[in-house]
Amino acid sequence: MDGIFVSLVVGGLAGWLAGLILKGSGQGILMNIVVGIIGGVVGSWLFGLMGVSLGTGLVSAIITATVGAIILLFLVSRLNKR
Repeated sequence: MDGIFVSLVVGGLAGWLAGLILKGSGQGILMNIVVGIIGGVVGSWLFGLMGVSLGTGLVSAIITATVGAIILLFLVSRLNKR
């Protein structure tokens, strides 16, 4: 149960940070959590492909999820403009 709670908190924080960084790409608290959680998966996958390791812990999880969420929000904003 603790893992789910931590994932929600990290996802929400990452989605919120990504929305701030991309200015106006935030989708509300629920969508920010979803984007942040999916962003964590995307970020982990991309960092793994590149051979980048940020270590373990909460800070590295937030950074990884935020990078993934930024990528997701950027792609979604580009797809919506078409």
